[in-house]
Amino acid sequence: MLKFTSSVVFVSNINVSKDFYIQLLKQEIELDFGTNISFKSGISLWQVNQAHVIAQELNTSSNNNRFELYFESDQIEKDFEELKSRGVKFLHEINEEPWGQQTIRFFDPDGHLVEIGEPMEVFVRNMKKKGLTAKQIAAKSGISIETINSILK
Repeated sequence: MLKFTSSVVFVSNINVSKDFYIQLLKQEIELDFGTNISFKSGISLWQVNQAHVIAQELNTSSNNNRFELYFESDQIEKDFEELKSRGVKFLHEINEEPWGQQTIRFFDPDGHLVEIGEPMEVFVRNMKKKGLTAKQIAAKSGISIETINSILK
């Protein structure tokens, strides 16, 4: 039986990436094998040795951005300020998505796309604070009215 274990991000400098993921993305190390690190969240960082079959067969330094790593935070403004103060390169600063969630997207040291978004409960409550009714929130967000009513209790 197959079991999903981890998503692997190929990095060019394990120490720079390790610091980025621990300091800015608040990841906790589960296993550290020097050039391979597994975080408790399920993300792994691998600095691939050039003699390894992966490096020989794939361009691991390619910046295709065909995926993003997604995190949630109920303090997105604070996280944005910390990222900004560290000189992180942004795809965009704080942005309100069409469904009402605030997000920021930026790049890790190897150019992988990372997103931080507000949890559903936070952006639903924020829309309520802006004066939207539960029905309006459902129409905007695509979240069921039952879920919205549960959040707003």
